[in-house]
Amino acid sequence: MTPSPHAGPPAATGSGPAPANSVPPVPAAPAPPESVTATVLGPWPGTDPVEAAKVGLGLLPEPHLPALASLPARGVGSDAVGRTAALLVEMSVDVQPYGWRLVDRPGLDLRRATSALRTDANVLADVVGVGELAPAEFKAHIMGPVSLAAALHLHHGERALSDHGARRDIADSLADGLAAHAAALRAAVPGAALTLQVDEPTVARALAGTIPTASGYRTLRSIPGSELRRVWTEFLDAARAASFSQAVLNLGRDGTLQATSPAAGPAAASEGGTAAAERKAWRNAVGLALESGPDALAVPLDLLDTGHWEQLAQALESGTGVWAGLVPARPGQAPPSYASLVESIMVPWRGLGLDPALLNQLRITPATGLADVSPQEARRVAERSLEVAEELTAIRYR
Repeated sequence: MTPSPHAGPPAATGSGPAPANSVPPVPAAPAPPESVTATVLGPWPGTDPVEAAKVGLGLLPEPHLPALASLPARGVGSDAVGRTAALLVEMSVDVQPYGWRLVDRPGLDLRRATSALRTDANVLADVVGVGELAPAEFKAHIMGPVSLAAALHLHHGERALSDHGARRDIADSLADGLAAHAAALRAAVPGAALTLQVDEPTVARALAGTIPTASGYRTLRSIPGSELRRVWTEFLDAARAASFSQAVLNLGRDGTLQATSPAAGPAAASEGGTAAAERKAWRNAVGLALESGPDALAVPLDLLDTGHWEQLAQALESGTGVWAGLVPARPGQAPPSYASLVESIMVPWRGLGLDPALLNQLRITPATGLADVSPQEARRVAERSLEVAEELTAIRYR
């Protein structure tokens, strides 16, 4: 990878997790399960990676999908941006008052991010080994190349998303770092088929051109849809080449989409301004994501309108999985009943005439990451996801 001349000073080699000396063979992608399954999106409350690994493996037994937890409460380097930037090859970052910045050599902030990610992989290996566990599948999550470019800043302070060369270099560098990440995970969970969840929470704003510049006086130009499709296609292919059995795009919400979530209501069509532009861009992103060839698409269900469901129906019928972000995680509030959550899927499912036999292509997830709720609340949300999956499986066989 050749760094772009627009991306600031030449970047030093990153210090992401190194491959293990002896790595098990790469398992083939698993066959679709016969039942509806569940997983969590990754962010988890607390600061103890041992507890997070034990809970994750214990809560999501086969055929469900356990995941490598991230613990943002640990601070700098354990946040989504720092954790993903630790995988960059020949690019380094540090933290400035305005956020993470590309720099010419690694420093303390990058070392903290790299150390946290390596610790999580080592702890996972210990928990798996001590418990004599053998999960058939395992998942890791990272921030996707577009959202990462929106979060990283160039040496002069502007977001890297503003520069085409910088966007390209970040995507290439992150893709180059996937092989070492996969090797560390394969060493930790030998024999497990690995899934990579690629989080793109900022994509609607990037497509809509509503991300503010560093000065705040204007917004960054929107990125072309053709570029987004190409970047995603190449990145998903790189994930598979790096020995991830499956690659999933997660179009989870950021703060703006969360604030304007009644996209399915009649008011959505009549509202103007930024919120409407971002909802339209998110719809376009769903289509572009499906065209990029993911093994599954993860979406928050409360952002879906009829048009989105029609897109997903076509995907399901063509064999693409859907991860349904269903169970809300609100501090101090119990999740809704599993019956009401099941209906929120089955009403549009029946309305579109989808075959119940296709329900096994669903994976039920919380609507968001779980880092902002208590550990007890996080468990309840995960357990409710499992209950919904169990009931949908029963419906499939009726």
